[in-house]
Amino acid sequence: MRRDTFHPQLALLQLGCRGRHALVDPLAFAIGDALQPALGGGGGDAITVMHSAGEDLETLAPLLPDGPRVLFDTQIAAAFVGMGLGISYRALVAELCGDELDKGETRSDWMQRPLTASQRSYATLDVVYLESIHAQLAGRLRQRGRDDWFAEDCERLKRRASHRDGDPQPQRALRGAAEWPPEQQALLRRILLWRDRSARTLDRPRPWLLDDALAMSLAQQPPAGLAELEQRGRGQRALRSAQRGELLALLREPVAAAEIAATRPIPAHPQGEAKKALGAMKALVDERAAELDLPPGLLCPRKVLEEYVVTAEWPDFLDGWRGEVLHERLPSLLPG
Repeated sequence: MRRDTFHPQLALLQLGCRGRHALVDPLAFAIGDALQPALGGGGGDAITVMHSAGEDLETLAPLLPDGPRVLFDTQIAAAFVGMGLGISYRALVAELCGDELDKGETRSDWMQRPLTASQRSYATLDVVYLESIHAQLAGRLRQRGRDDWFAEDCERLKRRASHRDGDPQPQRALRGAAEWPPEQQALLRRILLWRDRSARTLDRPRPWLLDDALAMSLAQQPPAGLAELEQRGRGQRALRSAQRGELLALLREPVAAAEIAATRPIPAHPQGEAKKALGAMKALVDERAAELDLPPGLLCPRKVLEEYVVTAEWPDFLDGWRGEVLHERLPSLLPG
């Protein structure tokens, strides 16, 4: 559950093993003591099968800091065997097991106790089919010779979930500020880093403190005083007087040269020659993806290409097997 908190709350754990299924209440006891030896580094040959595991791994990180020893993400596996990018669990069950799952409890309150019979049934079905799905997808991965690539992507997902310190360069996601002068980009970064730290401390969603639009507005035009900041910050549910005081002090602090140097420029949208080069890169990715029978978005999403064509910095996303596939030809398409 993550409706009004920064940190996800583990509300229910659904387990399946060798044809048996259990719903475990993590609110009732310290389940980490049982999970770590079973699934973590001491888990032996245990394979943990999950569907679209990113948010679940983040939620489990306090209990499994390094994630499960061996992860098999069925959504990633389905992409590698030609079933499309981002397929839902419901669609996967229908395709591989021939059953239709009810969506009635999708938005349910999983923190309530006791759970209803409908909730228990819905939650159990989330794991009932995983063993069969795993067996089928693992077989298709072997047939296609994609085991190593798939395992690499599962490891990448585990590493991303275990890094809980936040993005050190959050301003790069706000492309609308790409044309700002370096000093303003550095101030925007300062504001966003403060937002992240404060949201973690208060355990409230980031937009409750500052939404992106207000963060950009404050960086462009800092308020003259607390009264103006209070006026402009109305509607931000977690921006109380203490936080407003901190933020105002932050906004009034001069931007030093060292802070500007530490701020990576926000990549602009490709224009002119860069836009032409982006088209050529996208065509290459589509061509190679077709040859490999992979979704183009799995091989290289467009947003990765957009940043690469503007910055000319080889993206971390393209390390590993993707680099083996694309590194020979992709850099030659950069604009001169």
